[in-house]
Amino acid sequence: MSTTASLPTVSFRFAITSEIDPLQQVIVHTPGAELELVIPEQRLTLLFDDILFLEEAQAEHRQMCALFEKVVGSQGAVLQITDLLRTAFASEAAREAFIEQLCRLQPEANLQAFARELTRLEPDELLHFALTGQSPLPLNASPLPNLLFTRDLAAVVNDHLIVSHPATAARARESLILRIILEYHPGFAALRDHIIYLPEGVTFEGGDLLVASPEVVLLGHSERTSLGGVAHVARSLFSRTAVRHVLVVDLPKQRASMHLDTVFTFVSADECVVFPPLLHQEGNVLHLMPGDTPEQFVTEMPADLKTALENLLDRPLTFIPCGGDNPVHQKREQWTDGANFFALAPGVVVGYERNHYTFEEMRRHGYRVVTAESFLSYYAESPFAPGAEKLAIKLEGNELSRGRGGPRCMTLPLARQVMPPEAKASTAPQQR
Repeated sequence: MSTTASLPTVSFRFAITSEIDPLQQVIVHTPGAELELVIPEQRLTLLFDDILFLEEAQAEHRQMCALFEKVVGSQGAVLQITDLLRTAFASEAAREAFIEQLCRLQPEANLQAFARELTRLEPDELLHFALTGQSPLPLNASPLPNLLFTRDLAAVVNDHLIVSHPATAARARESLILRIILEYHPGFAALRDHIIYLPEGVTFEGGDLLVASPEVVLLGHSERTSLGGVAHVARSLFSRTAVRHVLVVDLPKQRASMHLDTVFTFVSADECVVFPPLLHQEGNVLHLMPGDTPEQFVTEMPADLKTALENLLDRPLTFIPCGGDNPVHQKREQWTDGANFFALAPGVVVGYERNHYTFEEMRRHGYRVVTAESFLSYYAESPFAPGAEKLAIKLEGNELSRGRGGPRCMTLPLARQVMPPEAKASTAPQQR
């Protein structure tokens, strides 16, 4: 794992032009003490369906991070959000800004009464308070068990990062943590003109944004991302990036499909894993394009998402069904994040091992299915170079999956190696 000492010298950049280009740098959070502070009476308020076993969840998450480090093959690839925040909190100005903004963010917690005492905490004490809500002071603050789902904190599109506005109070402090990192960590100093902040009153979470190409982005209108959030993100992308097409997918406003990436992810240049009952619907996609003024959109209503994407990307796409062809298996495995794959490179993806029928479907589409343990063992003494074959890697996620988020949910990629379309196709040959 990345060490704190190396972080200040790491060169950060924003560079995401697709969901599948080779991973170069990603922000994660291996769960810590905050996960053990979730009690049964509080779990639903904290957006958790169950109580997780910390040691097992940590082991599964560390295995995922080991995969990333092996595939990327360079130091500084996997950035822990706690390390980033610790570096930011070395600045007194950062600590003061965090406390001041937190007092405004949660006035009901009466934190203002302890603002002076909070500023006197040592940086590591304030870090512990930020994640767990615990401190030597008589305060009442909740833990942040959802911080392990770093995807929802932001989204990188081309060379810009969009900071999320969470839909729930339980996750508001997470967005503040990211803001402090972006504004005070020295590694982001040169990138601050490439950060997009959304206005108050809209909601947007990173799991609802997928980058299909430098010009094409997908946005989910979900229970976590409002229509106002969609509009502001689209306007910002049109005005500040190369994006010229935004496909808005209207999702049921329910927990099972809380974000677009819970029902749809890219796994190679011309393959996507989808939850068929939602993604094969007609009339739930809106195509936005820039209008004559920044406030205007040109709109179209495509027949469906597959048709719209194929037209815009100018190539045929294969939609691989999560759970296979059986509707019962589809529903069960979508619930345990069977559609939430994370691409490490074109045609090299990781998902939860428990989604057996989804992996069988991947095998039928030419993927060699391997466990994370066997992959890491095989490449223990040698580097991994993607391109020889398509790989679907099974991650032990029996504990992590109970938190309702898959590998894509647990990753915030900052940079991927940009590859030309023909290179993507050659690294993931079709074997149907």
